[in-house]
This record gives sequence, structure tokens and C-alpha cells, in this order.
Amino acid sequence: MKLKGKIAVVTGAGQGIGRGIAEAFAHEGADVVINDLTADDRTELVRKNIESKGRRALVVAGDVSLRADVERIFDTAWKELGPVDILVNNAGIETIVPFTELTDEQWDDVTRTNLKSEWMCSQALCKRLIAEGRKGAIINIGSIQAARVLPGRTHYAPSKLAIEALTRNISAEVGAHGIRVNCIHPGLIDTPMIRWVLESPDILPHVVAQISLGRPGLPCEVGAVAAFLASDEAAYVTGQSLYVDGGWVGK
Repeated sequence: MKLKGKIAVVTGAGQGIGRGIAEAFAHEGADVVINDLTADDRTELVRKNIESKGRRALVVAGDVSLRADVERIFDTAWKELGPVDILVNNAGIETIVPFTELTDEQWDDVTRTNLKSEWMCSQALCKRLIAEGRKGAIINIGSIQAARVLPGRTHYAPSKLAIEALTRNISAEVGAHGIRVNCIHPGLIDTPMIRWVLESPDILPHVVAQISLGRPGLPCEVGAVAAFLASDEAAYVTGQSLYVDGGWVGK
């Protein structure tokens, strides 16, 4: 087990990629703090799935774009499960809006949730790890749109590309403390966020034709990569951004 004895916080873990990562971590031996905006049937299902693997699971609802909620999430994790070793910044939102119609509020909502939250969660964890002299690993979740232009995402794409710079800069500053920071850019992954693409007979064939492996990916496949980056097997990997996209960018 790559992550035996580790404790991880996964944001946006109630569904999709976050759920896939949380369950992959449990499979590899980690206890998991499941964060989402609300505690509901989705987070309860993830909790049960993790506990069925013999691991501890804790649901802590909160908005990771708010400082007070971020601090509470980590305080609760430390108190209930123990010191956190791994953070996955997965929480994110996407809207599709033509550039000339994009409002201030839409820009702020997306960039706050997708970028500011990753900075705040990373900072909160790093302060605790450094104060206690502990090592750790952070995995930021970006998007294929850091490299691919898709219409209507003038606010979303910059928030995801900026995560590459955030990853590099944090890794440079905390590496001396034994904290590694990497980024995963998922491609077309079978999640509720892109279900409308997967169910469209007009759109899906066009997108899949651009992917070398010829199919959408699965959340568990992103989870497997995240588990590697979080593990000691990746002890010399930091500041990197990896596309898990079936060859979409390279085709």
C-alpha cells in the first residue's frame, strides 16, 4: 500500500474526480477527510466506501474559498484523525459563458473557487506542517483547458493554467521543508460535470476523436496518478504538472 498510515484531505470529494481520488487513496491505505460544500448523500456514500476498505473517513463540509472554513477543515482533521500528510486541491466549478457576456461576478466566482481556494488550503497545510517539522505532499487539480482552448471558458481556463504557476512557486518555497507540490491536469473524465458532453451524440464523437486512446477517462484513473504523486515513490518529484488526458494534448 503506497499510502499506508497517511492522512489525506481531499476537497470537492463528494463526486467525480475528487471521489475517485479519495477512494483510490483509501485503497492505498490512507485515512481520508472528505470535504465538499455540504454533507449529503454523496459524501455519505464516499465515507461508506472508504470505511469498507478498512480505513477511517471523516466528512467535513465547508467552502474552501473562505479562510474561516479552510482553517476549520484542517483543525477538525487534526483533532479527529491526526496530522494531515496529504492535501488534494480538487474543488472547482465551471461555467460556460461567451467572452463578451462574462460578468464580474462570474469571473470572481470561478477564479475564487478554482484558484484562491488552492492557495489558501495549501498555505493552511504548509503552515501546520512546517510548525510541526513534518513532511507532506500537495496535489493541485487543474484541467486540460490549461493547454486546450474551448469556447466560453475565458474565466475557467486562466484559473486552471494559473495553477501550474501556483504549483511551481509553492514547491520552490516549501521544498526545503520536505513538502512536495505537484499538479494534475485531467482531460475528458467521466464525471457529473461533463455528463452533458458524454450524453451528446453530436459533441462526444468530436471530442473523443481528438484523444489518442479514443475514450473518456475514469475518476479512478486520475486517482491512481494522484496516489503515486502523494506517495514516497514520487519522493523526487515536485513542481510538476502532468496531463492525465489519454493523449489529448499530444495529439
